[in-house]
Amino acid sequence: MKKIILSIAMFVTFGTMSAFADSSTVNPKVLAAFNNDFKNTGKVEWTTGMDYFKATFVFNGSYVFAFYSTDGKLLGITRNISSLDLPVSLQRNLKKDYSNYWISDLFELSNGNSTSYYVTLEKAESTIVLKADAGGEWTLYSKAVKE
Repeated sequence: MKKIILSIAMFVTFGTMSAFADSSTVNPKVLAAFNNDFKNTGKVEWTTGMDYFKATFVFNGSYVFAFYSTDGKLLGITRNISSLDLPVSLQRNLKKDYSNYWISDLFELSNGNSTSYYVTLEKAESTIVLKADAGGEWTLYSKAVKE
């Protein structure tokens, strides 16, 4: 399960999605599971990956991304959020420990059992991605030096 969550986080963070697909090319098991999980969502855009399908749609006024395995199992749901939507302890830690960075990406990942947060922070010479579980502390997920 950790590998699946890690894969979803990497796909969302680094945008490594492949071709768009219409619903006629999506596995019927995936469509059935999606329609069961998210009723009356309106327009859905599908993207395919090597071992997953990604549905992009609006849910309760926010863009949401649902990831499904090829056999129709819901792997996780992500949504972009504002730093104000983070738990207060995580907001405080970002301001205290990373005040010299700016936020370029922030999303919430829910897999049914837990919720995690991923934030991409940048400054002139580097980019870092941090991960935290709800109520936890930020940990370094990845780091890159800009050229």
